[in-house]
Amino acid sequence: MRLFAAVVPPPAQLAELAREVDLLAGLPDARRLRWTSRPGWHFTLAFMGEVDDELLPDLRARLGRAARRTEPFPLRLHGGGHFGRAVLWTGAAGGLDELRLLAERADAAARRAGVPMDEHRRYQAHLTVARSRTNDLDLRPFVAALDDFEGHRWQVGQLALVRSNLPGGGTPGEQPRYETVGAWPLGGSG
Repeated sequence: MRLFAAVVPPPAQLAELAREVDLLAGLPDARRLRWTSRPGWHFTLAFMGEVDDELLPDLRARLGRAARRTEPFPLRLHGGGHFGRAVLWTGAAGGLDELRLLAERADAAARRAGVPMDEHRRYQAHLTVARSRTNDLDLRPFVAALDDFEGHRWQVGQLALVRSNLPGGGTPGEQPRYETVGAWPLGGSG
């Protein structure tokens, strides 16, 4: 299974972002972007790639411990940014230290469960909203349009293990499908 650990914003906050993305889609050159699937919007904490089935029981146990060791924290969608000319994203504000800590714990849980992880990098909170079709588009006007975006705060209370089902049909514009295959309450609540 192709897996990652994530924080998924609640429906009300995703609806706020959807309204903002609808405005972005009206900007010049917006057709040169491939907009991400709204049901798949999330903050990736630790990307694991293909995980062998025999590692899943230990991975689930370790992610559960990571969640219990992390208290719920406030977060909101905030502003935007880009990675080069390839990826447009919205960021987060609020409990960023807690979000980074949860990302580090999820990464460590995967490593300890035997999942071969990429090189560890400092966590950058971002939720991808679009990708350039050609990697030669200036994304700064889109980032500028997101400057004033301030979503409503929510309390992050869950760590999710998500399966990514990549498109396989060759249909143009087909998006990955995401399926939550495990979830653990933060702080041991719930």
